[in-house]
Amino acid sequence: MILGMSTAAFTQLHVIISLVAIVAGVVVALGMRRAQLLPGWTTLFLAMTILTSVTGFFFHSKSLGPPHVVGVISLIILTVTLVALYGYHLAGAWRALYVVTALAAFYLNTFVLVAQLFAKVPALKALAPNGSEPPFAVAQLLVLVAFVALGISAVRRFRPAAPLAA
Repeated sequence: MILGMSTAAFTQLHVIISLVAIVAGVVVALGMRRAQLLPGWTTLFLAMTILTSVTGFFFHSKSLGPPHVVGVISLIILTVTLVALYGYHLAGAWRALYVVTALAAFYLNTFVLVAQLFAKVPALKALAPNGSEPPFAVAQLLVLVAFVALGISAVRRFRPAAPLAA
């Protein structure tokens, strides 16, 4: 039982939160490329991404593992994202820092999604049963390259007309 739910129910909730964060992340990232600040989508993305990391810590584990490390890194990155957006309202260098950290948090969620797909989808698991084979590495490399390209483009283009008000 986790927070009064069965492990299966809690896992399902965690997955739903993660998928909502990823969908909202797609919308926010596309908005960045169009120099649009999308306050509602951004709030949803940030809240769900934070919840994804936080709920990940509730799964039972005997030791600190890669999921915990990713969760801690994500929460640190998201703290900077929140400060850049809500504390400094994207002024000066905080604009680029916001873009980089928001996309880094989005990337970490996507990285975990790809890892879970390879772990849970039979056709993908057959290609990389241990998660360390070339198909897995190539998939993760392609995701990383796509995010780096998106990040470069977004940093150059994201100059919203009106910063988010306090």
